[in-house]
Amino acid sequence: MGRLGLSTTESARLLLLGVLALSVVLAEQEGENLSGLSTNPDKAIFAVRENGTTCLMVEFAVRFLVPYDVLALNGIDLITEQAAFTLPRGAEIEGKCGSTESEIHITWNNNAYTLRIYFSKEFRDKGIEVWKISKVQFLYDTSETSHFINAYNPGKHTANTHRLSALVTPAGLSYVCLAQQTLTLISTDHQKGVTVSMYDTQIQPFDIASDFMFSEPYKCITDQRERLEETLPLILGFILALIIVITLTVYHFHLKLTAIPPQLPRDRSMYKNM
Repeated sequence: MGRLGLSTTESARLLLLGVLALSVVLAEQEGENLSGLSTNPDKAIFAVRENGTTCLMVEFAVRFLVPYDVLALNGIDLITEQAAFTLPRGAEIEGKCGSTESEIHITWNNNAYTLRIYFSKEFRDKGIEVWKISKVQFLYDTSETSHFINAYNPGKHTANTHRLSALVTPAGLSYVCLAQQTLTLISTDHQKGVTVSMYDTQIQPFDIASDFMFSEPYKCITDQRERLEETLPLILGFILALIIVITLTVYHFHLKLTAIPPQLPRDRSMYKNM
């Protein structure tokens, strides 16, 4: 007669599988497209949520410049064209959140294009914890004719960054930059350089305290420099005007102190005899 019960090893294995399945359910993650909240038609807002709480948010406008080959008029030579397009607001979102690594996948046009951004945390000098973009990957299909017109030998390609450390930001803060940030990715299409440019950006992949709300902003160096360049002429003009006022005031008092008063004769009888 066969054994009706399970062995201890089998029971433990089933229990472990159950725990793993439960953890997957509990750590359910979903992407949300919030681009309708932006008044800028070029700007997209995407979020990744875990267990109903926002764990990653990006808000930016993105431009792509993708080189591809077309056949020349002589039917022999190849020439390189540039496909230029932007990230649409109606893209689909997926992502993963972790304590030290997070990622977001943005897909559009029936999976013809996918932008993947990977984030990581690390400790820098003096034990300062920061997060950064550690990798950007762009998948595209040159057989998609709305941007790639008459592409030679069309097909799917992948472009990647190498040893990337971008948008380095102190942990617990969101990265903010109005200026354009440009990355160059190397494509599997004959090592062509694909340009991905982000601007009007706010990103936070970790430590979001409030649902759908960025934490305190950390402004990029470019914005700080541009702001200084804008205010520096005003500051210098104010200082110059102040120097002129002080110089004129000192000169005025100097004239008063050194001026010789008119001398009147002591004996005024001479005027009477005239």
